[in-house]
Amino acid sequence: METVAQKMKGSDIIIKSLEKEGVDVIFGYPGGASMEIHQALTLSKKIRMVLPRHEQAGAFAACGYARATGKPGVCLATSGPGATNLITGIMDAKMDSVPLIAITGQVATTMMGGDAFQETDIVGATFPCVKHSYLVKDINMIPAVINEAFYIAQTGRPGPVLIDFPKDIQQQEAIPDFNRRIHRPGYNPDIAPPQKPILESAKMIAQAKRPIIYAGGGIISAEASEELRKFVRKTKIPITTTVMGLGCYPEDDPLSLRMLGMHGAVYANIAMNKADLVIALGVRFDDRVTGKLAEFCKGAKFIHVDVDAGELNKNIKVDVPIQANVKDVLREWNDIVKTGDFTEWQTQIDGWKKEFPHHYKKSSKVINPQFVIEQLGKLAPKDAIVSVGVGQHQMWTAQFYGFHTPRNWLCSSGLGAMGFGLPAAMGAQVAYPRRTVIDIDGDGSFLMNIQELQTLRQEKIPVKCVILNNKYLGMVAQWEDRFYKSVRGHTYIGDADFAEIADAFGIKSATVTKPSQVVPAIKKMLAHKGPFVLDVKYPYDDRSHGHVIPMIPSNRTYLDTILIGGTTLRDYWKKKGILKE
Repeated sequence: METVAQKMKGSDIIIKSLEKEGVDVIFGYPGGASMEIHQALTLSKKIRMVLPRHEQAGAFAACGYARATGKPGVCLATSGPGATNLITGIMDAKMDSVPLIAITGQVATTMMGGDAFQETDIVGATFPCVKHSYLVKDINMIPAVINEAFYIAQTGRPGPVLIDFPKDIQQQEAIPDFNRRIHRPGYNPDIAPPQKPILESAKMIAQAKRPIIYAGGGIISAEASEELRKFVRKTKIPITTTVMGLGCYPEDDPLSLRMLGMHGAVYANIAMNKADLVIALGVRFDDRVTGKLAEFCKGAKFIHVDVDAGELNKNIKVDVPIQANVKDVLREWNDIVKTGDFTEWQTQIDGWKKEFPHHYKKSSKVINPQFVIEQLGKLAPKDAIVSVGVGQHQMWTAQFYGFHTPRNWLCSSGLGAMGFGLPAAMGAQVAYPRRTVIDIDGDGSFLMNIQELQTLRQEKIPVKCVILNNKYLGMVAQWEDRFYKSVRGHTYIGDADFAEIADAFGIKSATVTKPSQVVPAIKKMLAHKGPFVLDVKYPYDDRSHGHVIPMIPSNRTYLDTILIGGTTLRDYWKKKGILKE
């Protein structure tokens, strides 16, 4: 039993407990209620403290660290506004099942409830956003609480955990017991795969004629990519992924249908809706995938594997629900499921791939943002980590970059938080200082946390930023073009010279305005040893080739997919005589 013989301040016990959990970096912004913790951090030989320039960015950076490594990210803020600024990052972690430890300072216990300066009930405010939370009022519980917080954050379905430390608890002294633990009779995340549905699902797979694998972020959270690849190779079942699942299976493999959903591959959405068996692995049947629920995959049977029982039969009534770790289920299937013969099905899918490829209308006069992303995918190292903000650039990156390995794609998917890209890249770069980390961002998203350029400069974090700069909130403008007669509801944000802004922060930069400048500028950026900002200027185009296409309008079906040229899949098939309604 490790008990330190001498007394320690609560703040020092906090840092020692974090060190014992393997924490090597904290993204934190100091304030009155957290100063004691920051003072203790200055004495740590194991933990690097990175000072973001905004608490939201600190939370996003911790999320980026966690997404890239699989380990819990840690962010730290003071009470009141510091704590509330973490909420967007906490909710991002909740929506995307990211292990996050959010630590906040709080006013002294003697002042709580009296509306003291910078007092906020952050435990209450974040209650719907976290997997669990603690308000620590006993200094002796610090090691046990921190140990349990890390265990809860990264087991079962990962998620955010908040720990609120009042200032007087940080200042008190006690002899710490670092082996103290909390008994958890009601939390049992290790669920053995139930054998009956495992065998039943294996039988369904053997009987299917047109099966498809629908894989999501749960594969990556469970570190199950290798098991998934083995399963696909063995069964020869085609696979499509959600935006959260990008990288869990190589997109250049013949059995890959790439991403499905609102802006996914046309052939992936067709195959999903023509399948007779959908094998859903670590997904939640999000509305951006299903569209109109009543019409989604009509006639198909469903197998759904998820560690969270709350996701089973939530949006879609499934035939065989399996609550278990998807990695364990895949291992069992790999032992009992036989090689399939889906040649006819694969031939049909290959025909759709040829008929509806991912493409765009190229221009020799203005820069195509899709071209920029394609070239980045070709020129960047294979192990490069890519983060994105939210908007058109995000979906173009998902469509055209090409992802082949897990944890190389950082995206605020469920929450869709603008401002995510730069700080998330920052967190990933701190985790992997020798790898190339690229933030592909839109001008709107980039502006939301642009202050983190100073963090890159000050902390020597060599993130490469590529800004697709078209003066608009592009995705909202696209919806305006499609559904609001192009009436602009405050989506023009104006011109910004991001190269000049980067120069002001002391960061190398370049601006490109012509297609011929793109490749040389990318090469220059990738060769630079420090942070770099590449400002890619191109005009917003309100015609179909300036939009993210294909597109399934909200709450519609795959037949309503808008194709390049503006026609829908429904009308295209009617014209060819394939569809008769």
